[in-house]
Amino acid sequence: MVPSTSRTVRAASAVSTARATPAARSSDQGLGLLTAHADYPALRAALGDPILDPELLALALTHRSYAYEHGGLPTNERLEFLGDSVLGVVVTETLYRTLPSLSEGRLAKLRAAVVNARALAGVGRELDLGRHIKLGRGEESTGGREKASIVSDTVEALIGAIHLSGDIAESSRVVHALFDPLIEQATALGAGLDWKTSLQELTAERGLGVPGYVITDEGPDHMKTFTARVKVADRLYGHGVGHSKKEAEQAAAETAYVELTGEASTAPGS
Repeated sequence: MVPSTSRTVRAASAVSTARATPAARSSDQGLGLLTAHADYPALRAALGDPILDPELLALALTHRSYAYEHGGLPTNERLEFLGDSVLGVVVTETLYRTLPSLSEGRLAKLRAAVVNARALAGVGRELDLGRHIKLGRGEESTGGREKASIVSDTVEALIGAIHLSGDIAESSRVVHALFDPLIEQATALGAGLDWKTSLQELTAERGLGVPGYVITDEGPDHMKTFTARVKVADRLYGHGVGHSKKEAEQAAAETAYVELTGEASTAPGS
């Protein structure tokens, strides 16, 4: 079980708890030009209908490529900076409270497993965030809506926008809703790191050697899709697909880990 949002609120008071005033929320010039009467009801619903200023929401969705192509509009990068800090505080405090026996080093590794570009991009894809992001023509033509870096940065910008629109209680509520499943998964996952690390520890424990990855790719250079399988003791396990080799390897490691642990649980005498 993860701690209540109220505990996170108390522990996260170092991140501004003051509700932003309308003047503060509208301080970036050009915000009104971004809103264009779009309220993104589907995205709001996926986020749990948080307090979210329309102008800040539009800003959170504005990638720098779009801003530059439209006369230098504000970008979501400042909100991303804020959201990264809010996310870090909430996740760190949750791990601290729920895992009192772990050392600082182990807690740091667990946090890294939850707050990383791949995990954030996964959250963004669950929200179907890619279709809402404002991109320039160049990024649009090279598959920017599916790029983990762009999607993950936009997730952080959204958290920043929610924090400024409401307060730490509101942003914590959203972070818990989106990231508690990842925290629980990371806690239960072998070493509590990432799937590749946990798979390597599992194979070492069983004397199977170091896993290898068999990678294939298809598509043009700017929109390649990578497919990975894991080779363990001359056998292939798992299957993963991603827009980068790292993403495909992580997905393959996850399925291979599940396959190997499933084999152990069904072996005679287990």
